[in-house]
Amino acid sequence: MIGSVTAVVFDAGETLLDETGLWSRAAAGAGVPEFTFMALLGSLIAGREHHRRVWEVLGVEPAPSEFAPEDFYPDAHPCLTRLREAGYLVGVAGNTPVSTEALLGPHVDFAASSGGIGAEKPSAAFFDALVAACGRPAGEIAYVGDRVDNDVVPALAAGMVAIHIRRGPWGYLGTAPAEAISIEGLASLPAVLQR
Repeated sequence: MIGSVTAVVFDAGETLLDETGLWSRAAAGAGVPEFTFMALLGSLIAGREHHRRVWEVLGVEPAPSEFAPEDFYPDAHPCLTRLREAGYLVGVAGNTPVSTEALLGPHVDFAASSGGIGAEKPSAAFFDALVAACGRPAGEIAYVGDRVDNDVVPALAAGMVAIHIRRGPWGYLGTAPAEAISIEGLASLPAVLQR
């Protein structure tokens, strides 16, 4: 199964990008103490509620916040480089605004976003758009993400190889199905794909 993979597509938040800075900047922009904001955000995630509900709970307007270059996990760039050097088509696509594509684009062969696609994960339309962007059969595409509900299960349903990265709150709260591959970080991914 892994030997047939010719393209690897990554989720953005908590896969390539650490969301800590994004949410800290959002808390500051809304004038909410960071500890309060992070605690409420964590409780919503643990309760399987939508994380965007944090604004409603706090009773404040959402503060705009964007990912920044310093938000990349330390293992992200080396992994992307190794995969591209090994001949894989490498992409990134997550539930992000179109503006995130500019940050990620220089490091991959293509960058997509739910904002640009017009559909959010876990919808089939999102994953159909990824297959089209890769220009190859779904069975040749590995999708790497932290969320079992948004990334792993829908990637499997689309016929892709699903790789669950266990980091970030969602990565630890979800248990991937047996047919998915689990990794602890991106440093091991190139070797996993060579199996």
